[in-house]
Amino acid sequence: MDKIGKYEIIRELGIGSTSTVYLALDPFNNQRVALKLFNSELLRDPHLARAQRKLLLTEASLAGKLLHPHIVKVFDAAMEGEVNYMVMEYVEGESLDHFTEAARLLPFATIAEVIYKCCKALEYAQTQGVIHRDIKPANILLCAQSDIKISDFGAAMVLNQQITQVSGVGSPAYMSPEQVNDHPLTSQTDIYSLGVTMFQLLTGRLPFDAGNNYSLIYQIMNVQPQAPSSLRPEVPPELDAIVLRAMHKDLSLRYQTWEEFAQDLVGFFNHNMVTHTEIFDMEKFDILRSLAFFRNFSDVELWEALRISEWRKVGKGEYILHDGDQGREFFILGQGMVRVLKQDRLLSTLCKGDCFGEMAHLSARDFTRTTDVVSESDVTLIEINPDVLEKATTGCRFQFDNAFLRMLVDRLAVANTRISHLLSGRMEHKGG
Repeated sequence: MDKIGKYEIIRELGIGSTSTVYLALDPFNNQRVALKLFNSELLRDPHLARAQRKLLLTEASLAGKLLHPHIVKVFDAAMEGEVNYMVMEYVEGESLDHFTEAARLLPFATIAEVIYKCCKALEYAQTQGVIHRDIKPANILLCAQSDIKISDFGAAMVLNQQITQVSGVGSPAYMSPEQVNDHPLTSQTDIYSLGVTMFQLLTGRLPFDAGNNYSLIYQIMNVQPQAPSSLRPEVPPELDAIVLRAMHKDLSLRYQTWEEFAQDLVGFFNHNMVTHTEIFDMEKFDILRSLAFFRNFSDVELWEALRISEWRKVGKGEYILHDGDQGREFFILGQGMVRVLKQDRLLSTLCKGDCFGEMAHLSARDFTRTTDVVSESDVTLIEINPDVLEKATTGCRFQFDNAFLRMLVDRLAVANTRISHLLSGRMEHKGG
């Protein structure tokens, strides 16, 4: 097979019970894509064909809607007689299934970061009215060290959509009690499924061991899962607690929101990774979300800001900029304090969230620094190259410009207040 529709087939990537996935080339965009071709044999059974087409239609309806760095993009879909296919973003990497085997388990920090990114992606999907309904390791792709992409939204429940949802979908081992019972679903069903996924990543085992689906469903409904550490003693107690809360059968005791889930993962990180020198993406995202500079950025724009910035930790007393340096990079303090000096005289002290070096960027030309900047404490520094920022999306650039405008207005207001106080003091002195 050389071609499907307009897409030129390069090679087969994988084959499953319902479809075959190919690496293909979109000749119009000269871009590699993943093309999922549905099994034509299934389409000869009217009942199966109807269900498969609904799944395809559901996922196709999300094309251009779920635009998030941790969700696989859907570009195109076609239903042409027996030729039914979906065209998606091609992601190099392995599914998390690969890392649920005892010999391939990921480090705890990586698992925490992977699950954190899943939380943020599924939180975004929820804001778009989408519940995935089939979260499991096979539907989460790991690319690079800890970057993930959630795929396969064919089983998704899309709120306020005219398409009839297919019932009874999902993978039994990852289904929540309410999904097994065919009760109305909320995002808490995906939270449960992600909890099961996290359990499996930590232990290499599923929480319920059953010989058949009847036994499995009974356990999901009636048996409390054991803590991951009972299968793998080195699992930290914080991760035990996170998994068990995510998998709680009582909805009132399960995580109510993705943000609660994500913040407990950040808490684990902050408590257990104090001495590490590397700055993990979940730390970066949490820092950006806490800074006033980024308060108007959407989550998607924050992930982009994270990607285009350079991060590093600086010890107390180190020079970050020197008077006379050339450069156009600007900096935002993620954590800590710095002193701004001119010939060793203190001009100002900057704290978490403050920006410096921005005049070099705003001048849009080669710039000579006119002050020294020295760390007053241990500092987490966010550095942004204007040339890289220029290649960012329009939305991301707009938010940076808006943040700079707010910052300049605030500084002008402070300067005006100081001038007013100075003039008032002089008038009082003359009057005296």
